[in-house]
Amino acid sequence: MEKTRKRSLQLLFIFFMLYAILGWCYEVFLEVVIYKWGFTNRGVLFGPYCPVYGVGALTFLFVLDKIMRKKDSLLFTLIKPFIIFLGCMFIATLIELIASYILEFATGSWPWQTYAEYKYNYQARIALSTSLRFGLGGTLFMYVVQPIFDHVLSKPSKKTLNIIALTMAFIVFADCIYTFFIR
Repeated sequence: MEKTRKRSLQLLFIFFMLYAILGWCYEVFLEVVIYKWGFTNRGVLFGPYCPVYGVGALTFLFVLDKIMRKKDSLLFTLIKPFIIFLGCMFIATLIELIASYILEFATGSWPWQTYAEYKYNYQARIALSTSLRFGLGGTLFMYVVQPIFDHVLSKPSKKTLNIIALTMAFIVFADCIYTFFIR
């Protein structure tokens, strides 16, 4: 991203949606290719996105971006990936735990109750193996994916970003109306 361009609200919303879509793709990939359960919509909403991944990605940016940009000693440079890994693991696990309670309150259940099958889990809401995957995925996100998104989204004008963000917001708003009030 250009050093002079700040992350506007529109840009953050676009990041949110991109990560929600990537999260949905990751969930479907696990379900179809890895576990071979067959396809189902892995999101709570109708569209191909899991908002919890967007929340996680933005939280990573807000909490860990300063650490990512910090240039310090060689020792810090060497341990920084481990700090990022632990930070991502903790943040994502906390978000997943909170999301499970919110979804249980709103819908009566949460989609990842299969965590009961894991040896180390808490109330089938969070599990050690998924927390480790979140740490790895978050580290990949911070070091590889986010810099790519920053670069690609530094190209369009502010007006174009506004149009993209408003279009995405309209789609998600309509999806929420459909999911929570019509369906």
